[in-house]
Amino acid sequence: MKLLRQRKLRRESDPLDNVQEEHYQGESGNKKKKVKSHSIKRELTFSFAVMIAIVLVSNWVINNLFLERYYMMKKQKVLINTYEQLNETITTYGLNEEIVKENMGNIFGAENISLLVLNQDMKTCLYTSNINKNLMAGRLYGYLVGVDNSNDSIIKRNEYYTLQRNTDMESKQEYLELWGVLDNAYAFLMRVPLESIRSNAKISNEFLAYISIVVIAISTIMLSWLSKKITKPILELTELSKRMAELDFDAKYSSGGNDEIGQLGEHFNKMSETLEMTISELKTANNELQQDIEKKTQVDEMRKEFLSNVSHELKTPIALIQGYAEGLQECINDDEESREFYCSVIMDEAAKMNNMVKKLLTLNQLEFGNEKVMMERFDLTTLIRGVVQSAEILAQQKEAKIRFSQKDPVHVWADEFKVEEVVTNYISNALNHVDYKKIIDVKIKKKEDGKVRVSVFNTGDPIPEEDMPNIWIKFYKVDKARTREYGGSGIGLSIVKAIMDSFHQECGAINYKNGVEFWFELDGDAEAEGKRENE
Repeated sequence: MKLLRQRKLRRESDPLDNVQEEHYQGESGNKKKKVKSHSIKRELTFSFAVMIAIVLVSNWVINNLFLERYYMMKKQKVLINTYEQLNETITTYGLNEEIVKENMGNIFGAENISLLVLNQDMKTCLYTSNINKNLMAGRLYGYLVGVDNSNDSIIKRNEYYTLQRNTDMESKQEYLELWGVLDNAYAFLMRVPLESIRSNAKISNEFLAYISIVVIAISTIMLSWLSKKITKPILELTELSKRMAELDFDAKYSSGGNDEIGQLGEHFNKMSETLEMTISELKTANNELQQDIEKKTQVDEMRKEFLSNVSHELKTPIALIQGYAEGLQECINDDEESREFYCSVIMDEAAKMNNMVKKLLTLNQLEFGNEKVMMERFDLTTLIRGVVQSAEILAQQKEAKIRFSQKDPVHVWADEFKVEEVVTNYISNALNHVDYKKIIDVKIKKKEDGKVRVSVFNTGDPIPEEDMPNIWIKFYKVDKARTREYGGSGIGLSIVKAIMDSFHQECGAINYKNGVEFWFELDGDAEAEGKRENE
């Protein structure tokens, strides 16, 4: 639960996460989450659209406030430049209407300038205008004599000309006028209607407003597409980080790219691989540690069990030896036969203890890998025949029959001495448990995979199924009363299992209705040759 809360806090504090969650809790537990979505795509689109709108609106406001003034300044400059050019032309070429129109006609037409030039007699010498020249001549005369200047708004005045704004009383139109005297003493009047300036400014502002609307719409669409392109890899990285937080390392960044986001995605992929490898190593180490702990616990339990079993197994023979030795010491029976009986019991129990200690030492060497395994090729048939012959006397005492019909040699690869010990243990175990028909069958069978299986079957009672997994454990005895009859210690099958494990081979037991079969396998010639080739 603590880990889940930490993951939850990490997700809520993640700066790449575009979803904020508000949690509500009531008496019945967690209620439905209320989610507020803050899409980066929408925020980018809205921010850029607002920025563009601010720029365009600001431009439109500035045009409305200052465009007309700017036009006025430009027209003033145009009038002054036209005056200078007119003065230079007339001074150079004289008052020739054709030359003036040729040199300056384009300026008059393009800038909508009306021009009137009077000589010293105040007669019209030159004009270019669409209005009444007499009206312009009268106005110029009034300016020169200082009569018609009641509505003047002088902008600039010097000894050569006067720049002013004036309203025509008849047409009610406002003009920007420049009047004065040329270098040759000719009087002149140039005027530009201001209404055209205002119209141009108004049209320009209207056009700018329409363009702004279109630009904002197109920009919004383009920004929406661009923000989607930008935020798509970010959203993929957000989902990738979420899946990584849930330890899903199959998630990979796939959008690619050589920009910063693409590099971040590559780093995410590398981080995912590194985290997966690290967690795998941690899990492996944790598993090994757990196994070590379990093995230590198992070893402690085995040590306790071993000490308990050894003390239990040695307790009875030691007690018998002590009792009979005390009897001999106290001369309970003076006859020779009784003393021999006491001595034989002591020797028998001491032999059992000696045999058990030897087996324990052998088992200890095998379990801890201190016993060296000498792999060699030998005839298994000869080895088993020798063990059977050695056990014939004991079989006759038990009125049992050992059958081994294999005559042809069967060569295997193993430690011959240890295999002999396995066969001896199996036949000894069979003799101790043989019953009913009292038959022991020893067989050798070659398998298709190159293995050679040796089986020892004895008639008698099957092993209870619940005891089958435990028969290979040290000191485990299925029938303890019967085991005491023949002096068994419960170590023989444990030695068999340890020997076969040192060979890396299999062994086992199979129940039948009329008895039990114990088996083990070894590498035959073909199997051993194949292993050598693989190595």
